[in-house]
Amino acid sequence: MEDSQLVQLVLAAQGGDRDAFGSLVVQFESTVYAIVMKRLRNHAEASEVTQDVFIQAMRKLSQLNAPERFGGWLRQIAVRMSINRAVRRPNECIQSPDTFVVLDDEPENPLDKLLESERATELRGRLEQLGEVDRETLISFYFKGQSLKEMSHEFDRPIGTIKRRLHTARNRLREALLDLQSV
Repeated sequence: MEDSQLVQLVLAAQGGDRDAFGSLVVQFESTVYAIVMKRLRNHAEASEVTQDVFIQAMRKLSQLNAPERFGGWLRQIAVRMSINRAVRRPNECIQSPDTFVVLDDEPENPLDKLLESERATELRGRLEQLGEVDRETLISFYFKGQSLKEMSHEFDRPIGTIKRRLHTARNRLREALLDLQSV
């Protein structure tokens, strides 16, 4: 595609012409996909991020001041979004299906049940020894299953404060449980 045609399509797309933007997508889709695929190495994720790149480009197209630089601008979006996806995705763990069958099929014996009950009792006891803020924070997160946002509303504190409280409470509980092991 010639530069003049590219500029005309970009200007038309900036003016709200969806067909012009569709032509830009057709022109640059394989390039964006290749950039994303190089970083993610997963076809499904690369296809998804490619779509997200064009959605982001459509939203931000009005901010592009130099229409002739559309290709480079779009590549930057693709690189940034693929890096973000790669950093934020969970680590993959490959296990044989037999691993999970073994974990699920083991019969519980009375000794295991007794030990689990004792550990739960000790954990509750150590929770009771913590300060009220630490105890309520851990109970809300682990036993009530509240999200950080829900806890923020319940305690009337910012999410950052809730995160810090949760971190501190975990460390204090860990120390209390370590004291139990040394006894």
